[in-house]
Amino acid sequence: MNTVKENAASISLMLSIPILSLFYEVLNNPDRGVHSLITNLDREIPFVKAFIIPYVGWYAFILSVLVYLCLADKKTYYKTLISYNLGLIICYIFYYVYQTTVPRPELAGNDFLTQMVSMVYNADQPYNCFPSIHCLTSYLMIKGAGRCSARTNLNYCFITASAVLIIISTLFIKQHVILDAIAAVLLGDIIFKLVCYLDEERTMTRMKKQYVSLTMKRRLGI
Repeated sequence: MNTVKENAASISLMLSIPILSLFYEVLNNPDRGVHSLITNLDREIPFVKAFIIPYVGWYAFILSVLVYLCLADKKTYYKTLISYNLGLIICYIFYYVYQTTVPRPELAGNDFLTQMVSMVYNADQPYNCFPSIHCLTSYLMIKGAGRCSARTNLNYCFITASAVLIIISTLFIKQHVILDAIAAVLLGDIIFKLVCYLDEERTMTRMKKQYVSLTMKRRLGI
């Protein structure tokens, strides 16, 4: 508990996510025209309502992984959170200039899983699909976990398996098509690498300046 309190300020930075997510609702409409990226392969993927469980589990997954990164490796946490926010912004730009939609199946039955799918469909209009935020952010959790200094084979495999299951779930409950997922993974990979590269460049520049300063002091006998 003390550890969480000590990191409260860092954890509170995650509030940037729901704040940015306000734009999702503003853009989630067909007012700017819509496009379809569905392929024949997408049509062959069956609707499997059981995948609604990992799909809605995304919320707890993202929160738990980010908190874990914050407590275990703050530097990686910041990189992952920055990548997350940049990813949201870029996705929103795509949604504004190139809105896509995904056809949804007619739901039959009144069982618990069908009701869950219905709730998701009612809460989220079938737009804002390319790239998939579910897929993008889940992939970023894999990247963050892989870079975490406290990484173990067990937690990395668990996070990776969970993220992959969430990504696949977006296809089986017909929230996204294959191109949405591919674009999200590629975008996430580029953003995370860029954030890490810029941080490493800044660190190297700082180290070079310190080295030059120390060298000059030695030469001057200071």
